[in-house]
Amino acid sequence: MKNFAYPVDQLKESIFATMTQLSIDHNAINLSQGFPDFDGPKFIFEYAKEAMHKGFNQYAPSPGVMGLRQSISDNFMNFYDLSYDPQFEITVTNGATEGIFSTVLALINPGDEVIIFEPFYDSYIAAIKLAGGIPVPVTLHTPNFNWDVKELEKSFTHKTKLVIFNSPHNPTGKVFDIQEISLLADLTKKYDTYIISDEVYEHLTFDNIEHIPMAKIKGMKARTITISSTGKTFGLTGWKVGWTSSSKKITHAIRMVHQFNTFSVAHPLQIAMEKALQNLDDYLVEFKSIYKSKRKLFINGIVACGYKPYIPNGTYFVMCPIETHTSLNDIDYCMELIKTKKVAAIPTSAFYLKSCDGEKYIRFCFAKKDTTLNAALNNFRNNNL
Repeated sequence: MKNFAYPVDQLKESIFATMTQLSIDHNAINLSQGFPDFDGPKFIFEYAKEAMHKGFNQYAPSPGVMGLRQSISDNFMNFYDLSYDPQFEITVTNGATEGIFSTVLALINPGDEVIIFEPFYDSYIAAIKLAGGIPVPVTLHTPNFNWDVKELEKSFTHKTKLVIFNSPHNPTGKVFDIQEISLLADLTKKYDTYIISDEVYEHLTFDNIEHIPMAKIKGMKARTITISSTGKTFGLTGWKVGWTSSSKKITHAIRMVHQFNTFSVAHPLQIAMEKALQNLDDYLVEFKSIYKSKRKLFINGIVACGYKPYIPNGTYFVMCPIETHTSLNDIDYCMELIKTKKVAAIPTSAFYLKSCDGEKYIRFCFAKKDTTLNAALNNFRNNNL
């Protein structure tokens, strides 16, 4: 039979699926894939049930339920003083991942260059390659996961079409500050590029650190595609309700791809999230408190086991150096953890294209029940590696 499409032959199974399956195979505690092992707020379930009983069970409008788009627009204004027209500038997508794919496919032609920051979320690379684009990695360097300014500017060329930026950042937990964001904004304006700002962890920051949307920077709203979702904020990653927000012109291009991809997102879940987002202010107080407690529990425990993790300022991930524990690379060490400690983590080399730094770290997810985190920490303490 004839070959598959060339871009598909370049893709590999996601490291998240791989490590989750290995954790199942070895009966290990899964601290690898980024999802909670507990349900989101029960009040949202009631909203979804009500929507189903009221008959919202057929196709939703392709751009998304207008009420949900209005709630998203209202939150942009309430939290960031940003104005988006729900009619023409917001599109509901099948999670943030589909939003990324639809945006990349709408913007990128074969041969266009796309700047990404490593370590990166792996779906960025898949989207770029499927569109025929060329990923151009810029490394974030420890201990603060900063870019080298000269390396960053050198990565921009006349072929640069798009930058993909993520803050709060997965997998490092870094929250970029106003100086860093402004510098990147200046470069995108100088070289006339679009920028995807992946802000799915926008509401999960710690220690009084505030998330700054890229679109908030002067002159950036017109060229920025902000992507976020309800999955991380409400702990309902399986519902896959995300969105893109951008100018009318860019949004139209994204919708042209979206309509022939997923077409629309589950109707009753959109109705439920419309109401959930209206209660976001009250919900976030408890949400942040819960994850601050989990961060403290896991980091204190892993430090007691002799590790020296990087303390995340946002997200629910912890990057942890392994050089003081092993001469193995990250992949082999993660395999050893699964077999001997019965704990699954992510080998971070999967998030790098250029640097070998990823071989020195592993990533844990602390979005788990306290009992799960304590069980994993007990495994570290009680099993020798």
